[in-house]
Amino acid sequence: MSRAFVNEDAGSDRPDLPERPVPPGPNFVTPRGLAALQAQLATRQAELAALKTRAERLDKLPEAAAERDIRWLEARLKAAVVIDPASHDLTEVAFGLCVTVADEDDTMTTYEIVGEDEADATRHRIAPNSPLARALLGAQVGDVVTWKRPSGSVELEVTRISHADS
Repeated sequence: MSRAFVNEDAGSDRPDLPERPVPPGPNFVTPRGLAALQAQLATRQAELAALKTRAERLDKLPEAAAERDIRWLEARLKAAVVIDPASHDLTEVAFGLCVTVADEDDTMTTYEIVGEDEADATRHRIAPNSPLARALLGAQVGDVVTWKRPSGSVELEVTRISHADS
């Protein structure tokens, strides 16, 4: 028989899905970020349980995707290091704090520096390894920092440091 007609995947009931990459090192999170990861894990576990009760289970891809997501969430939780922003004083920009800046046109914007899993540009939540956060971390009110962007550098003046409203 020709090898062209042999199903090498025969007997495998789990589709091959690429793993979600897990960054090395600690996963710094705020208490809100930790709760969000725990909620996501519980949701995916419930979804997997529901998928396993389906009468028609020929398509194993949804189950494999849920299992992959659960492995990723468990790895992120295992590496989680919770940093409570309330423990920071407001003298300098730090992880978990909000910072309000004024750009060259005096437009004010407030950013919150959060864990990678919490980052959300639409809510101005930025990861600590982003160029903007790296420019802001350690700055104090009145400092001017340079945000190096691909489209050109921008000078930002730190006008306020505060705790997040959640």
